[in-house]
Order: sequence, then structure tokens, then C-alpha cells
Amino acid sequence: MLNKNDVVTVEITDIGVGGEGIGRVDGYTLFIKDAIIGDVVEAKVMKAKKNYGYARMMEIIHPSADRVEPKCAFARKCGGCQIQEMSYERQLAFKEQKIRGNLERIGGFDRGKIDAVMEPVEGMDEPFRYRNKAQFPFGTDKEGNPVTGFYAGRTHCIIENDDCLLGIQENREILAAVKQIMTQYGIKPYQEESHTGLIRHVLIRKGFRTGELMVCFVVNGRKLPYSEGFVERLLEIPGMTSISYNVNMEKTNVILGREVVNLYGPGYITDYIGNVKYRISPLSFYQVNPVQTERLY
Repeated sequence: MLNKNDVVTVEITDIGVGGEGIGRVDGYTLFIKDAIIGDVVEAKVMKAKKNYGYARMMEIIHPSADRVEPKCAFARKCGGCQIQEMSYERQLAFKEQKIRGNLERIGGFDRGKIDAVMEPVEGMDEPFRYRNKAQFPFGTDKEGNPVTGFYAGRTHCIIENDDCLLGIQENREILAAVKQIMTQYGIKPYQEESHTGLIRHVLIRKGFRTGELMVCFVVNGRKLPYSEGFVERLLEIPGMTSISYNVNMEKTNVILGREVVNLYGPGYITDYIGNVKYRISPLSFYQVNPVQTERLY
């Protein structure tokens, strides 16, 4: 068994469900964030249990042949996505093997039967800018200015980033417009600790085939003050089709409440999967990757 603060050298042989690298030292399992299969790393044990522990990667001694430079500058800090350090081809191979292993080990299926019916993984031609939906939490920086981005892993600390590379390019312009109006009228972001402030999240959706955009403010209140200002500013963005706000006054991690108040447009956007046209409201479920959804169907 290892102890907290032990420093060890370990080869990464697998990846956990949270994207963390998995290695073993004398039979003791370590989970190491930002390490990928094939890496040999120096790691410091941060939390030690009887049979496994969590360690922080201190240095990459020998990088994996599949290691690449992440496209996103916030990849290590942000909790939004994992294994960007692994080449996309290797990611697909890993996921295929994970499915096979789960079917065999957990499902109890015969390996030969799996080989007979399972088709290869179909990856994306471009595995970025594919998400048609994003929910950005709002907070404040040290100067009290509104900021948005995504939470660091296992925290509610916002890593400031207006342009996640998995999302649509319009996100940046929309979020800049929202922050501008918030600053202009002194509208405060929500503060989880004190349950004060107004803007909790901003939900953005886009119809990839139609080009229609939706913005829905999630607010800690019954009204959205200066809503005319928000609407006027957002309508400067091409494709803006639906603007609304969602009431969520609960002390909860659930993002959306049940009540939606329409400010502009029909209250929904439309999009297509194949020849089927869908109406998508702020509360609708709709697959976030329309390109792969169509291929899957």
C-alpha cells in the first residue's frame, strides 16, 4: 500500500470512467488525472485508500506515442471534457475496446459472438465544434465583473472561457453580449453560497441545418430586469430566433426550473435529423451531436 505524499513512477495502462489514467505500483492501483495510456509518469499520491489511491501527475518521464497537444488551452483545468491529450484515433480504439470489455465482462457475452456482430466505431470527420447545446454558469471575478465558462473538475469554481472548442462559434459573441448588458445595467451573477444574484446560467442552442439560435437565461427570480436591453442586443446576432428566461429559485445543482417565460420569437427553434423536422424548446431533450446522431439513426 502507498501512503499520502509518496512519489512514484508508474506506467499508465488504462483509463477510468472519468478520463483519469490508471496505473499500478506493486499491485496498488493509482488514478492519475491528465495521464493517458502509454505514458510513464512521476506522480505524487494525494489520497490513499486500502487498495487504490489518487495521485497528481508531476512529470511525464516518457510520453505515450499517442500523446498530442490539446487544442484547448484550458484542457487540464476545465472539467468539461477529458483525454484531449490522446490522439483521436487512439480515443476511438480505446472506446471500442471499452465497449467490448464491458459486453464480455459485465454482460457475459461470448467474445466470438461480440466479434461476429459488433461493427467498428465510426468517428467524426471533425471532432470539434459539434455540440449544438451549451449551458454556461455565471459568476464573478475578483473585481466583481461577470464571468462565465465551465467548472473545474469536481468543483464549482468557474474556469473562465467564452469559447469552448466543442461548442458553436456563436457562443463567444452571445456570451460577450450578455456580459455587456449585465455590466451596463448592474445585473449580478448568481452566488451559490449566499443564494443571491440573478443570472445563474445561460443556455444556448443552435439548429445546425437551419442556423436558428436560441438563448435562455436561467434566473434566480421571477423576472429578468432590462429584458428589452438583452433582446435588443441579442437580435444583432445573425440567426437569433428564440429568447426566453427560465425561473429557478431553488438551492439546487439542477440547472433548469420548470417555468419558461418567452421574450422573443416562437419559444423554440427547429432543426432536422434526416428529413424529420424537430421543434426544440429550452426544456426539450435533443441529441447534442446532430452529425453523429444522423449517422447513428
